[in-house]
Amino acid sequence: MRNLKLLRTLEFRDIQAPGKPQCFSLRTEQGTVLIGSEHGLIEVDPVTREVKNEIPLVTEGFLPEDGSGCIVGVQDLLDHESVCVATASGDVILCNLCTHQLECVGSVASGISVMSWSPDQELVLLATGQQTLIMMTKDFEPIMEQQIHQDDFGESKFVTVGWGRKETQFHGSEGRQSAFQMQMHESALPWDDHRPQVTWRGDGQFFAVSVVCPETGARKVRVWNREFALQSTSEPVAGLGPALAWKPSGSLIASTQDKPNQQDVVFFEKNGLLHGQFTLPFLKDEVKVNGLLWNADSTVLAVWLEDLQREENSTLKTYVQLWTVGNYHWYLKQSLPFSLCGKSKIVSLMWDPVTPYRLHVVCQGWHYLCYDWHWTTDRSSGDNASDMANVAVVDGNRVLVTVFRQSVVPPPMCIYRLLLPHPVTQIMFCAHPKKSNDLAVLDASNQISVYKCGDSPSVDPTVKLGAVGGNGFKISLTTPHLEKRYKIQFENSEDEEVNPLKLHHLTWVQEDVFLAVSHSQCSPQSVIHHLTAAPSETDSEQGQLSISSSVTVDGIIISLCCGSETKSVALQVAGGQILKYLWESPSLAVEPWKNPSGVPVQFPYPCTQTELAMIGGEEKKGSDQDVMAENSEECILGLTDRCRFFINDTEVASNITSFAVYNEFLLLTTHSHTCHCFCLRDASFKTLQAGLSSSHVSNGESLRKVERGSRIVTVVPQDTKLILQMPRGNLEVVYHRALVLVQIRKWLDKLMFKEAFECMRKLRINLNLIHDHNPKVFLENVETFIRQIDSVNHINLFFTELKEEDVTKTMYPPPATSTVQLSSDPEKKKVDLICDTMRAAMENINPHRYCLSILTSHVKKTTPELEIVLQKVHELQDVNELYDHSLGTYDFDLVLMVAEKSQKDPKEYLPFLNTLKKMETNYQRFTIDKYLKRYEKAIGHLSKCGPEYFPECLNLIKDKNLYNEALKLYPPDSQQYKDISIAYGEHLLQEHLQEPAGLVFARCGAHEKALGAFLACGSWQQALCVAAQLHLTKDQLAGLGRTLAGKLAEQRKHSDAATVLEQYAQDYEEAILLLLEGAAWEEALRLVHKYNRPDIIETNVKPSILEAQKNYMAFLDSQTATFSRHKKRLLVVRELKEQAQQVNLDDEAPHGQESDLFSETSSIMSGSDMSGKYSHSNSRISAYVSCFFGPLTMPWVYGESTSKRSSKNRRKAERKKHSLKEGSPLEDLALLEALSEVIQSTEKLKDEIHHILKMLFLFEFDEQGRELQKAFEDTLQLMERSLPEIWTLSPQQSSAIPVLGPNSTANSIMASYQQQKTSVPVPG
Repeated sequence: MRNLKLLRTLEFRDIQAPGKPQCFSLRTEQGTVLIGSEHGLIEVDPVTREVKNEIPLVTEGFLPEDGSGCIVGVQDLLDHESVCVATASGDVILCNLCTHQLECVGSVASGISVMSWSPDQELVLLATGQQTLIMMTKDFEPIMEQQIHQDDFGESKFVTVGWGRKETQFHGSEGRQSAFQMQMHESALPWDDHRPQVTWRGDGQFFAVSVVCPETGARKVRVWNREFALQSTSEPVAGLGPALAWKPSGSLIASTQDKPNQQDVVFFEKNGLLHGQFTLPFLKDEVKVNGLLWNADSTVLAVWLEDLQREENSTLKTYVQLWTVGNYHWYLKQSLPFSLCGKSKIVSLMWDPVTPYRLHVVCQGWHYLCYDWHWTTDRSSGDNASDMANVAVVDGNRVLVTVFRQSVVPPPMCIYRLLLPHPVTQIMFCAHPKKSNDLAVLDASNQISVYKCGDSPSVDPTVKLGAVGGNGFKISLTTPHLEKRYKIQFENSEDEEVNPLKLHHLTWVQEDVFLAVSHSQCSPQSVIHHLTAAPSETDSEQGQLSISSSVTVDGIIISLCCGSETKSVALQVAGGQILKYLWESPSLAVEPWKNPSGVPVQFPYPCTQTELAMIGGEEKKGSDQDVMAENSEECILGLTDRCRFFINDTEVASNITSFAVYNEFLLLTTHSHTCHCFCLRDASFKTLQAGLSSSHVSNGESLRKVERGSRIVTVVPQDTKLILQMPRGNLEVVYHRALVLVQIRKWLDKLMFKEAFECMRKLRINLNLIHDHNPKVFLENVETFIRQIDSVNHINLFFTELKEEDVTKTMYPPPATSTVQLSSDPEKKKVDLICDTMRAAMENINPHRYCLSILTSHVKKTTPELEIVLQKVHELQDVNELYDHSLGTYDFDLVLMVAEKSQKDPKEYLPFLNTLKKMETNYQRFTIDKYLKRYEKAIGHLSKCGPEYFPECLNLIKDKNLYNEALKLYPPDSQQYKDISIAYGEHLLQEHLQEPAGLVFARCGAHEKALGAFLACGSWQQALCVAAQLHLTKDQLAGLGRTLAGKLAEQRKHSDAATVLEQYAQDYEEAILLLLEGAAWEEALRLVHKYNRPDIIETNVKPSILEAQKNYMAFLDSQTATFSRHKKRLLVVRELKEQAQQVNLDDEAPHGQESDLFSETSSIMSGSDMSGKYSHSNSRISAYVSCFFGPLTMPWVYGESTSKRSSKNRRKAERKKHSLKEGSPLEDLALLEALSEVIQSTEKLKDEIHHILKMLFLFEFDEQGRELQKAFEDTLQLMERSLPEIWTLSPQQSSAIPVLGPNSTANSIMASYQQQKTSVPVPG
């Protein structure tokens, strides 16, 4: 949550040189700038503002005299102590700036478009006019030349096996044919200059080249390694721009892409694939991107844009935007607008290779600018509860504000955002303590928008809620409103065009007074301006800020800070000198800032962050508060970009990553991942140095560990929250113990017990501090404490934590300046005194409500007053129940105490208690638990008494069915576990749960009992497994197999029975007979041939098959006759009913016995439970049956008349309803049900007939097979032809439309639904 703030500007205007600048390079060691033009090179010193060298290239013939020459690259070479210059005509020149000697080290006949040196200056790359790349060493020895356009992808070509190909994917509305369309390549952008672009990775191991492909006309990015081997080619990207910049850290390559409605900065991986993007805040075809530049530490991306001509006579501008990323969101931190016409047009810009946040710009009118940026956190600086702990973040023309007092919202989200008409340059909060929530915003058009908190007459459209709010939410937060926008009036408007950031370090010191700093153009001086609001005759939102007065200061001001309480303004100049600006005095004087010794303060190194704070004297004079106050001094704190921390001119630490001043506290984070908190009121320079030294051992309050890379965002005033931000951007809230204790002490001093208690309970602070902080005050305000806490549980919690220890002397020692009042009764013990005092207060307030707390106060005393507690409990609870509860604690002293306070006769309980006391401990507790009917606990204690008590334990287990609980008490390999398991199995057998019983027996090793249980339930596999473990003889196993086979045959499981007989009884003949009985013809044949018994085929198999064929024929004849009879009768019944309906002229509902059943027809005809597993030829039969019929015995569908009947009477009534007796009221429904049963039973024969037909065919019984097949087909055809006659749809059902809507009723909806269910279309 940091912003980029301008530290200083270095400006060199009107450099005296011929021609126009074309490119430039930096000489970092000398601090000079090399600028190339169409006439040659010049070297300028921007600090001294003088031209140091001028080297013409025209006289030597390297550039033409007509001014048409062009320098495409300039590079300062440290090893050669010279400068390398490349011209568009193809010359590579070495220029010695000391001797002015020129040497042409190489020439390219086709010309040079790009010269790019590797970061280590070991290699140089030239792009020629013949679309080739030439790589040379630093001594200009050629290594290799390759074509810039390559057909191959590169060494990192992807290997695919066809998974996830486009033609196999879902393509939505485009259709599958889109997968086979040829990809259309868009040509390069209209404003593209078609020149190659080269960028190196930070370590110099790879470089990327962006070129326009001659075949497609679109740009491609190719990546090469240091050995000049092609690594990869980018995927086709429509609208790819020429700008290219490889992130120095090596992860991404930045470029631009024009999309249909926007323009994006896109990122490529080294393998050529896209990896993320962000959108530029411009419309399509509004701007073009001239360049992208990463700074040295990869944290800031500069985007150089230029307006495109859209309208005639429109003012065109060029922009330099600085973008940063945090939490995967790209923020626009700065936007510098320059004019596109005249001298202020940007020619070139670059980041400083040594100073990461220094940006160099060269304009067309020989104007050089150097901007130094630094990170800052813009937060409100109030120290009272009215300050909302605001933190503002710049994001283009939006200001994202998070109110940390209300809620902690992680970026990039925010509580609310301010919408500005132009990109934001700087944010400042008001320095007045009571107005610290007000903020002012300076934008790129040099307008200051002032937002103030308070009641607004209308909704401000420039303030939008962020992560809070929404439909249905009520916001308790008061958002600021736009008070006014002020336009800053410059004396010279040209300054604003040449340097868009003329004013910086804006500070809001008073209601209508702003301080701003500008730098002199011709000397190393700075000017402090007073900006005041000009009086306005109207109340319009637009105002004017004029420069009322100015003060010139020697040196370049790089920081300005204001103390919120003292209103002191401290200035820091580039040399480290600290000045005090007396802005409130009439003379507006500037004087040196002096330390307590009267020596002017000067930072040894320039600091990027400065703050003012009141710190105690250098030496501690005493513990008296007045003495300390007299020796306090306002000091300036500074932090360099190298993590060196200064107080005045003393270096306190060298590993500080961030700091913040809150009230009298100084908080710092260090490289060792710790957060320190020091009280400045009691500190001196020496104590701070000692506390921050690596060998210092903290007492635990001033130091706490934090996550790696944490930085301080803000501290919530009058609260305990410290907000930290991690390197990735996410936030973390910590509660530093030092801040927590100070805030708790403040709350206790103000008698705010509830706030202090809640904080201590949440953060696990010992509650004794509530009393120990000031015993006298606490005891005098106990009643206030109880009323504020207002919770019995919380008061009891306070009682439970009480102890005689004084935590202010052991755990939480107070500050040296605090005074703690002693207790009014020092001879009485602390816990007893608190308990007695609070009990008296609770009895006075509401003894009934605080009854439990009153009892706790008696128990918590040094000598517990248990008799009083029991007496009070006896008044509230039944004595017998209280006696049982006390007995359940196994504490006989407590039991006696309860019994004595009750009305029990000692003759009743004393013998019982004496008997218990004589018992062994575990048996004693068993007896008590059994007496109290706590049987689970009882067997637990009895199991510990020894094996001699196990029979008693087993009897109790059987008596109370505690088998599951008992099995947990003994190890599985013990005899007790086996005995309990056997008893459990026998219990399951009594409950007719034979299979679980068998499993229990088998688990404990009682195999004989398990075999009996498995035999009883027919689990033949388990029975045979157990038999194998019993090691039965062959005869015994055969007998067991015959027994199992008999039970299985009774259950009609012929295949299982045959398996048992064959494998265990060795009786395959009987197994074959069982298989024939069960119609398992194929399995029977398998056994016949396995044992080579073809005689059985003649004696048993064929007769069985023929007998089965006869049975099927008889069954089909019977089904056909029954079906025809029922169908004929159904048609007669329907005809009779139609005649009766015609006679009945009134269309009323039927009455009598049938009226109760009239609504059942649709339900019966619409239910369906059938599975629909039918052959294709019988699909219509299946469809009709499954659509119209299902289970017909559902008692709940017949209304209220049947709901109260018994199950027996209900079944009897059901049979009466569906009676086939002629003339019965529901004969037609009974006939329909009977016909459905016939059809379903016939359908079930399909598989059986299929198997027997195969056997008939196999044994050449062709006549019988044809006879059976024809009979079955005739039956099925008869039923299929009859379906339309039997199940007809009435016109009302076929045209049923759901009656729904606001005018429908429950009855109408249900009737419509029933009609819809019965109108299911018949499948063809």
